[in-house]
Amino acid sequence: MPETTPRGLTGLAFGGDYNPEQWPESVWREDVRLMREAGVTLVSVGIFSWALLEPSPGAYDFGWLDRVLDLLHENGVRVDLGTPTVVPPAWFYRAHPDALPVTARGERLAFGSRGAICHSNADYRAAAVDITTRLAERYGDHPALAMWHVHNEYGVPVSACYCDSCAAHFRRWLARAYGTVDAVNEAWGTAFWGQRYASFEEIDPPRLTPTVGNPAQALDYRRFADATMRENFTAERDVLHRLSPGIPVTTNFMTALSQCDSVDYWAWGREVDLVTNDHYLITDGRRTHVNLAMAADLTRSVAGGAPWLLLEHSTSGVNWQPRNPAKAPGQMARNSLAHVARGSEGALFFQWRQSRRGAEKFHSAMVPHGGTDTRVWREVVELGASVGSLASLRGTRTEADVAVLWDWHSWWAQNLDWRPSEDHDARERADAFYEALYDRHLTVDFAHPEADLSGHPLVVVPALYLMTRAAGDNLRAYVENGGTLVVSYFSGIVDEHDAVHEGPHPGALRDVLGLTVEEFSPLPAGGRVRLTGPGGAELDADVWTEFVVPRGAETVWTYADGLTAGHPAVTRHRLGGGTAWYVSTRLDAEGLDALLGRAAEDTPLAPRADLPRDVEVVRRTGESGTFLFAINHTATDAEVPLGTAGTELLTGGRAAGRLAVPAGAVRVVRLDG
Repeated sequence: MPETTPRGLTGLAFGGDYNPEQWPESVWREDVRLMREAGVTLVSVGIFSWALLEPSPGAYDFGWLDRVLDLLHENGVRVDLGTPTVVPPAWFYRAHPDALPVTARGERLAFGSRGAICHSNADYRAAAVDITTRLAERYGDHPALAMWHVHNEYGVPVSACYCDSCAAHFRRWLARAYGTVDAVNEAWGTAFWGQRYASFEEIDPPRLTPTVGNPAQALDYRRFADATMRENFTAERDVLHRLSPGIPVTTNFMTALSQCDSVDYWAWGREVDLVTNDHYLITDGRRTHVNLAMAADLTRSVAGGAPWLLLEHSTSGVNWQPRNPAKAPGQMARNSLAHVARGSEGALFFQWRQSRRGAEKFHSAMVPHGGTDTRVWREVVELGASVGSLASLRGTRTEADVAVLWDWHSWWAQNLDWRPSEDHDARERADAFYEALYDRHLTVDFAHPEADLSGHPLVVVPALYLMTRAAGDNLRAYVENGGTLVVSYFSGIVDEHDAVHEGPHPGALRDVLGLTVEEFSPLPAGGRVRLTGPGGAELDADVWTEFVVPRGAETVWTYADGLTAGHPAVTRHRLGGGTAWYVSTRLDAEGLDALLGRAAEDTPLAPRADLPRDVEVVRRTGESGTFLFAINHTATDAEVPLGTAGTELLTGGRAAGRLAVPAGAVRVVRLDG
């Protein structure tokens, strides 16, 4: 079996993307001197270097990379070696212009950026395997090599191509998936609008049409595009496994729900030896540390709960948002250690030395334009020492309290055209429910709808429009066996082919929820409704309402106004040993907190009212002990209860009773016993 941890690392990883090809060799020795000063243990090399490694077809130049890897090895820095297949050289596109992707409008994109790839193109596939083979033959047993890094951020910026090569590949994919064209017609519902196909050869990608095309075809094309990228990854991975045995192979994910919607990371997580992730703060006015925690929890969940690795984030500002503020003093360490708290085996950045040229020259780096006499550099050195002091964490796992269901296929289907309201956003509901759980100081595991949920006393379904019958049966069994389920509106509506489940809504969930929905009633822009509930308490909601008919469920909150006035808004259904809650409208933060508070009463989860808002408390546990992370995202000093005394690893002091966490600081306590 391949290794799942970087070879040669004895502690947590610290470092980043190293692009020495951007600098004269006279800078390289200064780089490694500074890496030693900062405590760097791992760097990613060669990700964008195909044009340098193969400057003309079949002519290779590995000399510069030999010198870089040897220099890093001499200085004790391990290497995450990239296969540079995200950017083929200009000569490749001149010889194979059909390897450039084509949009749904029929426009062929040009060379000059990155990721401009038709993943179905046979010439690209052959060239990618060839350069990967050359690298593996040369460096497969290099003493600096810790892991392999295939490609870069699959799906960004292009995942789907609509060219003729993709059309032929799509037909083959459909033939394998369905067997017959009649099965495709049935799954896609092609009787509607006379879209029936008599043979696979009549099927094209979902290119631009006069009006909305077939949603089931569009959904399958998302699956096809994702599977095609994954085929290319596994082709390179298998070469590396064969020629470089014992070295883990990965590719960097982007699991933050707002950043990459074209990749089914549940499927990808099964293909990599070690799950790695890139995460960048979206500075749109929201609490960025909550989205960070969500991305880290989702990445850990894709890894099956096993430790993972943060392969990229930023020391300070990025360069690709409308406004790119710097991180506040201490925020770099706080961000980095929050990822570690939620399962990362280290913290790496993009990139080591800030570029002077190119599209990302204003993206922050470990060594900024200002050099070492800067706040960023001083914080990098301090963080390196902190990460080094946490070596005993290695291999431990983050403890979670609740589960949130998420499925990329459902998100793809939800985002197709002609849904009941453009104001409903499945990702927004996932963010909102996650934030409500975060504010109740509950650590979240994400789970596939068909996964085993028995270890979680509370399961939340934010907005799962697409749900298989197997998933519905799974949730029913979960509740019958004593679990507590909370489901948001517009969930369980269609099957895996985007066909409405037979019978009343919500088809896959109506039995477990003990109700039916007669009709959706989305609100007009800006519309709001009030809900009345226990003791006359009122909640506010917007975007969506429904005509809910209880069929065994009890009404907890009722619509007080609007078209659905007098109808149930929030229900609770006792089933077997558990309960299932349903909320048929979009509650605000206060409403979600009230809902989750009531649902938590059906679980053994203990209230955590003694923890301040925006102070995270997360535990990692393993053979080396139990470690409590306390992360203070506020400008006020805080205290958190310990329960058990221990040693604070970042300061070396003892801690007992209540742990003091200064404003903006992080504390990590190895608990006694």
